[in-house]
Amino acid sequence: MSDGADHDERKRQLERERQAFRASPSYDPSPAKFREQHPEDQFTGSSGVLFEQAMAQTRMAICLCDPHLEDMPIVFANRAFRELTGYPEDEIIGRNCRFLQGPETDRSQVAKLRNAIREEDVTVVELLNYRRDGSTFWNALHVGPIYNERGQLLYFFGSQWDVSDVRAARAEELYARDMARELSHRMKNMFSVISGIVNITGRMRGVESEAQEINERVQALGRAYETTLDEASSGTIEVGQSIRAVLEPYDLGPWKLNFRGDPLKVPYGVVSGLGLTLHELAANATNYGAWSSEDGEVCVDWAEKTRDGRRVLEVVWAEMGGPAVSEPPSEKGSGNAIIDRMVRYGGGNIEREWLEQGLRVCATYPLENGSFS
Repeated sequence: MSDGADHDERKRQLERERQAFRASPSYDPSPAKFREQHPEDQFTGSSGVLFEQAMAQTRMAICLCDPHLEDMPIVFANRAFRELTGYPEDEIIGRNCRFLQGPETDRSQVAKLRNAIREEDVTVVELLNYRRDGSTFWNALHVGPIYNERGQLLYFFGSQWDVSDVRAARAEELYARDMARELSHRMKNMFSVISGIVNITGRMRGVESEAQEINERVQALGRAYETTLDEASSGTIEVGQSIRAVLEPYDLGPWKLNFRGDPLKVPYGVVSGLGLTLHELAANATNYGAWSSEDGEVCVDWAEKTRDGRRVLEVVWAEMGGPAVSEPPSEKGSGNAIIDRMVRYGGGNIEREWLEQGLRVCATYPLENGSFS
């Protein structure tokens, strides 16, 4: 087949593709109309078919404005643009894009847009725009120049994206963070008040040592919550952050306290039981366990596990290098009772092993509703 015949066959193929596309239910005639009205700028051959299909099928609202006409009117708007704004084509073509602005539109963003057009630059702004029915939407508007092969400015291209949901989510997040900061401030005050009451009561009743013991537990609980409040609005926290905050006062230097857990989000309700458990274990290690010895150290590990088909947080406390432990020591004080009660209250389970190298405790907390035995 000759080159001329190949060319004719290609033209017929393009025409068949064009006719098939125009016969489809989703066909938008506005791109073809624009090409017919601007023959000097039209794409040729397969590029024309691609232009029509791309402009008609994209879900991105798109328009072209002619900077050579007075007031730079819109000369093309695709179906997505019409659906986004609610305006029919005959109420869009020939008008400047400012007709979508209203009384609440940020004038500084409009000025930024005008400056980009004046400088033939590319810019993105977020504008509050108004639909035909008066309703508003947040428009992420991308604007940029289009040049011909000679470098001459032909049009300004504009794409619109409705980001109202994104803006709303952003506003909710900012509100949640503000509330978290306020809650953090109030909780710090609350723990300070509780500590003050405990101290005064202890002095009045002559039980200063008992008051100090209670205060240490209150402070541990406060540390567990304090560093995680910014995440409270999501309903989950990064558990490693909370563990480190509780044990920070007991970090006696390099290698004395080691953390081995991975980044893990857990329900916010796990914090109180876990915080008090770690405090009691740390106090015991200081008085009787690994940290009562110069060479003693503690390793804290945590991970998500599956038990009885359910997701749980497993926290392992392992002491090494402390005094030899051959059998369970006699119960001293209320520390172990508090640990057991707090873990059970959270629906969890705790196991202790008095190994030759030191105490090993494994506490598990459910990451779903309910408890396990």
